[in-house]
Amino acid sequence: MFQDVSRALSQLSDPAFRRVLLRGVGLTVALLAAITWVTVWLVGWFMPETVTLPLIGEITWASKAISFAALGLMLVLSVFLMTPVASAFTSIFLDEVADAVEARHYPALGPAPHLSFAEGLRDSIGFLGVMIAANAVALIFALLLFFILAPFIPFIFLALNGYLLGREYFQLVALRRLGRDGAKAARKRHAMAIWGLGIVMALPLTIPVVNLLVPVLGAASFTHLYHRLEGRTSG
Repeated sequence: MFQDVSRALSQLSDPAFRRVLLRGVGLTVALLAAITWVTVWLVGWFMPETVTLPLIGEITWASKAISFAALGLMLVLSVFLMTPVASAFTSIFLDEVADAVEARHYPALGPAPHLSFAEGLRDSIGFLGVMIAANAVALIFALLLFFILAPFIPFIFLALNGYLLGREYFQLVALRRLGRDGAKAARKRHAMAIWGLGIVMALPLTIPVVNLLVPVLGAASFTHLYHRLEGRTSG
């Protein structure tokens, strides 16, 4: 699996990789900015201009203070949401990354059929929802059982995100060559190898800036993994 990652890293300068990375990050920043703006606007809209508190009296700055607090909260949350949202957007353009990998390393295969934009969008939204929901549930359990699980929390999140990333990216790569049923069967055949590479991909998620490379690097690495596990020969 480290050979798969090494091959992917060697191709990060490919223009196709850069296009997908810039689009994925750009769309992610735009979406998070829009969500932040809407959240702050809603808080300001629901909060009255003045609030009267016992012993203190009338406060005219409460709405602004809460709006600023909401803005700060959304900025903090955006740090955690950046990677899963970027991964979801990047999966829409995964064909470009996989095509670039196959053109360089597996030229004898010829072009693979592409998913329609609607299919890619549907899969991306599903992936984003599952990833956020699974991490939210894991976080709640970790907080509730903090004193018991504290030493294992990093490993739990690493294993969980490794599974989710591996499952999604291998599925999307295999889907291009095998169809949905074939991709699902291949994922079951190679479950442990997929999980292992997913964990390797999850490791950089905690490193700011570097984690933005994970979606493109993951798409390329899983393209290599798919061809290696399915018995393809590198060109």
